[in-house]
Amino acid sequence: MVEKVLICLLAGLGAGLGTGFAGMSAAAVISPMLITFLGMEPYEAVGIALASDVLASAASAWTYGKNKNLDIRNGLLMMAAVLAFTVVGSYVASLVPSRTMGSFSVLMTMLLGIKFIIRPVMTTREAMQNVSKKKRMVQSIVCGAFIGMICGFVGAGGGMMMLLILTSVMGYELKTAVGTSVFIMAFTALTGAVSHFTIGGLPDGWTLALCMAFTLLFAQIAAKIANKSKPETLNRVVGVVLVVLGVVILAVQYLK
Repeated sequence: MVEKVLICLLAGLGAGLGTGFAGMSAAAVISPMLITFLGMEPYEAVGIALASDVLASAASAWTYGKNKNLDIRNGLLMMAAVLAFTVVGSYVASLVPSRTMGSFSVLMTMLLGIKFIIRPVMTTREAMQNVSKKKRMVQSIVCGAFIGMICGFVGAGGGMMMLLILTSVMGYELKTAVGTSVFIMAFTALTGAVSHFTIGGLPDGWTLALCMAFTLLFAQIAAKIANKSKPETLNRVVGVVLVVLGVVILAVQYLK
């Protein structure tokens, strides 16, 4: 039991910081930790990770929203496109030879972290709001479709892909990008968690409760700090968090 609490604490710490600071999916951290150190079945581990992601992302989105760092309208449009085209991407993936794509999201996490450290996102909220509503709506749908296709085909990387697209393609300032990302992730994670539990049944109750509690706690701490930070500081923090998590996840994968 002590080992279980410790592993869930470390998994929740990494997942919470990644969610609150960078809009990263908790599944990227929690799943490999539970599989490697607790010997849990992958399907059950993913279900627990998704359930942990729901509360952590929703609480983070609430914090970002209170600080006016959340684009709800365009976030809903993007979310609808992501969910729809994730199904399309999954279907396309089923038609091609199977391949190992797990390292894709890890590599992307590390590269995105380095990008934020070397070239921080300094877009202002004023500059972001200069884009016309019609153009922003089109961008949300098109970019959401692209993200959904990639997630469905690869099976991972949704949070990181959204953060990259929102900041580099759609020109969001970093706080609004993270806030919008966790808002979308709350709904996509809920869909995934319900599907997992409906198909595979409820997982181990203690592990589920511990992961959800620790992830929620650290996500809230990270989100509150992020919303009070200066843009330059937040960019560096997000970059460091992503690089460290990428290295940790890679190390855990090699321990399997």
